[in-house]
Amino acid sequence: MRPIRLPEPEPEPPGGATPEIFAAGGGSTVVRRAVVIGNGCAGAENQCLGLLRALGLSDRLTLYRAIRPTGGINKLLHFLPISLHKLVDQFLRRVFSDTRFATVVQINKLAQYSARNSQSFGLSSILEADTQKIVTMVRGTFEKEGPALVVACGRDTIPYASSIRRLAPDNVFVIQIQHPRSRLGRFDLVVTPRHDYYVLTTRGQQEVPRLFRRWITPQEPPGPNVVLTAGALHQADSAALRFAAADWHAELAPLPKPLVVVNIGGPTRNCKYDVDLAKQLVNSLHNVLKTCGSVRISFSRRTPPQMSDVVLKEFSTHPKIYIWDGEDPNPHLGHLAWADAFIITADSISMLSEACSTGKPVYVIGTEHCRWKFSDFHNRLRERRAVRPFTGLEDMSDSWSYPPLNDAADVAARVREVLVQRGWKLG
Repeated sequence: MRPIRLPEPEPEPPGGATPEIFAAGGGSTVVRRAVVIGNGCAGAENQCLGLLRALGLSDRLTLYRAIRPTGGINKLLHFLPISLHKLVDQFLRRVFSDTRFATVVQINKLAQYSARNSQSFGLSSILEADTQKIVTMVRGTFEKEGPALVVACGRDTIPYASSIRRLAPDNVFVIQIQHPRSRLGRFDLVVTPRHDYYVLTTRGQQEVPRLFRRWITPQEPPGPNVVLTAGALHQADSAALRFAAADWHAELAPLPKPLVVVNIGGPTRNCKYDVDLAKQLVNSLHNVLKTCGSVRISFSRRTPPQMSDVVLKEFSTHPKIYIWDGEDPNPHLGHLAWADAFIITADSISMLSEACSTGKPVYVIGTEHCRWKFSDFHNRLRERRAVRPFTGLEDMSDSWSYPPLNDAADVAARVREVLVQRGWKLG
């Protein structure tokens, strides 16, 4: 059985000392806490948490969420800025609660609207984002707690993060993850993948009609406060994978090798495909099964039922193949730790970024269906020799490697450097 390979931890400086560039004087202001502004999307919030893990602040954070109204016609209003969406929601609430409109508004639609908006938003430790409350908190606790690192990700979090920096610039250091489209100076740092700048390349400009260029992200090259990454930030660092290897040892260690993990996502706006890709995956898997010891398949929340049905129908009783049913515990980290190779659909930048952080073989299926910045992302991974196309002709026992993606650690190093320039340091 081949031993599992995990990414090596970041080497410590000689003698355990902090590099001089990150060393700050005794009078430096110390950052000991973080504020995360999320949007309820696991992929976005995971990037914030991954950066804070790399910075050593994952146990000193408060999570706020930018929550949009739900139910009724609200699903049609998500194109609006979140602040305007909330104002429209408040107006509709007042109108629909007035009995004088009972003959105008259909009762069943009103009931649906009200019920869905009375839902609980989850854990008590997760607070609804409120700019003024966050500003008051960081100002009021500054003398005792010091400044706060504010990390946000996602379109709906942009107005909160930028307003907090504007109102409390001496109390916070604000990092916006994912490109905010314009006015990058609103943030201390912007962390964004290189492929977000694809539209500024020669090929990108050829693909984008001139009429639409002014609305395409981004409109200008990256400035000094922009940190570029290869993929998405995540929490699957070497420490997390070593814990996962221990947690999943009993279930995954005895499996015949090589263990091949298949992660199936779903079509997106920039990576459109249909059930034919599932059929292609099934055929290619049949072709490589003879070189697999065991196979474990997982679907994402975006996987269409017609795609998962094709895979389930073909492999649900196959002796070499286990298909995760979606119930807890989620084996994802265990799979990252114990897999010998990965097969991943091209739509998921997050899943590919995590797999490519292991240095293990990663095969991708469906890249021909991707366009624009998704194509640029895949091209960059191929240039790094981190991925290969999955054709069904592979010998899955073939072991090959590459320098693992280490985006979170790279961004964390830049954050420390900029904090030192300000006279701050991480506690």
